[in-house]
Amino acid sequence: MIPLYKLADLPRSQRLRKAAKLFGEAEQRFAVSGRFTQKEADYFCSLANFLSGDVGDDSIAGFPDAKLDALNNFQAVMKNNTTEQNREIRHAINTVYHLLLAQTGRYQSDWDFFTPEGNLDPSMRRPFPGMQVYLEDIRSPFNVGSMFRAAESFGVEKVWLSPLCANPRHKRAERTAMGCVDIVPWEQLQHDPFAVQSSPGLHNAGFTGPFFALETGGIPLEDFSFPQAGTIIAGSEELGVSPKALTAAEASLGRVSIPVWGVKGSLNVSVAFGIVLQAWADKLKAC
Repeated sequence: MIPLYKLADLPRSQRLRKAAKLFGEAEQRFAVSGRFTQKEADYFCSLANFLSGDVGDDSIAGFPDAKLDALNNFQAVMKNNTTEQNREIRHAINTVYHLLLAQTGRYQSDWDFFTPEGNLDPSMRRPFPGMQVYLEDIRSPFNVGSMFRAAESFGVEKVWLSPLCANPRHKRAERTAMGCVDIVPWEQLQHDPFAVQSSPGLHNAGFTGPFFALETGGIPLEDFSFPQAGTIIAGSEELGVSPKALTAAEASLGRVSIPVWGVKGSLNVSVAFGIVLQAWADKLKAC
């Protein structure tokens, strides 16, 4: 831990970067141990107090009073430093860490957040038999990871990916999926399963219908008849479900749409995917 007098000699931007690193590393240690030593608690209380003069009135990271409140709250929480306050301490130090990052002009991406959950146990999963999804040309690793997390949460039995879909093993996909890529069965197909119009999907062993597409212009979510078993198709971020896949869906169960009331008229694909999976799982649970 850097003595405060050495921090005081650094330029403000460098001082804030060093302090952010100290708080970030401290949070990770705390996440593992669940407690600070008294020496650590005293040091970080002093550091928070010392930094109060560095969170002045600027436009980088929120209102000055709110920043000072966060630093003061951290000091108040740390004075107790009991295991009963584990969650409160973690929130307090995390808030200061991100406050300092923002003061330097840096913001973390979703896949960079430190959220340890340990190893997930596949035997704890209770998927719905026959509930499958097909991710068609989802380009963003972040979206793929987010969709895997939704698939795991709502009981998807298997995830199929198109040949041009972002790889679930991309570091950003794995980071966003939070371990779900390792416990949800998945397979990336080598060929477009809907290339053969007469028997869509059947030339890929195991990939069968009935199919329905998550797409605009379809049956409203609350009126859609979800199947006991089937495959939902979610298309690319830019163009949605491809014409061939949409044709297969229309010949099967059709398309499901989420009613929206905003000017944009559509949602991020991973957000829409999670909403529809929850509705499908809810119907299956009731059966």
